Amino acid sequence: MLYTLFKGPFQQMERMHTPNTEPHQPLVFQDWGLVDYSTALERQMALVQEVAEQNTPGYLIFCTHPPVVTLGRATKPDDIVNWTGDTIEVSRGGRATYHGPSQIVVYPILNLKFSRHGRKEKEIVGFLRTFENAIVETLKEFGIESQGRSLQKKSDSEADETGVWIGHRKIASLGIAVKKWVTYHGAAINFSNDPQAFKGINPCGFQSGVMTSVEEQSAHIPPIEKFKKALEKNLLAQL
Repeated sequence: MLYTLFKGPFQQMERMHTPNTEPHQPLVFQDWGLVDYSTALERQMALVQEVAEQNTPGYLIFCTHPPVVTLGRATKPDDIVNWTGDTIEVSRGGRATYHGPSQIVVYPILNLKFSRHGRKEKEIVGFLRTFENAIVETLKEFGIESQGRSLQKKSDSEADETGVWIGHRKIASLGIAVKKWVTYHGAAINFSNDPQAFKGINPCGFQSGVMTSVEEQSAHIPPIEKFKKALEKNLLAQL
């Protein structure tokens, strides 16, 4: 596997490798490191346009963000309680959620023409389930049993259960959008504990105490780079 280091247009060090030529691993991987959310969104949209125009399989992006709350299309007024930081309205599904440096954020820029899920509206749920399963398999490698809930019926409260759960605790939030049959936005996996994360919001319509992390669920928190390598492997294998 070939790796190169380069500086992107925003002077952010990135890690990239060429995609595996096997059908089940078509995506180019990049790690953007810590990057402002608005900048990352601009870069996602540029990649969506590139993938759609050039009809390539796509990209798998890892990054982290400074603290911000994003407001999905289903956000309710009471999702924001007393959050005092930045908020950004976005086109993904789901409600309000937090992004911050304690998380691993994953953005699959996936051309559905190359995906097993195809170009059918009903298959977007299938893509979400596959996405969740890759996260579930990664957590399992580190002794954490979890389950995805993208196919579960929503409760009467209309809280968004899409994501990865450990019992009644949520460890990863998912929300995507699709443009020209290319996916963007993605998942935020809570890796380390941060008492300020989710403070002042009801993430995805739930009380903030429902959120948990890899650190909280692990007897010994794994090195983050080891966890990211396992996550990359599982995502490339399943997406």
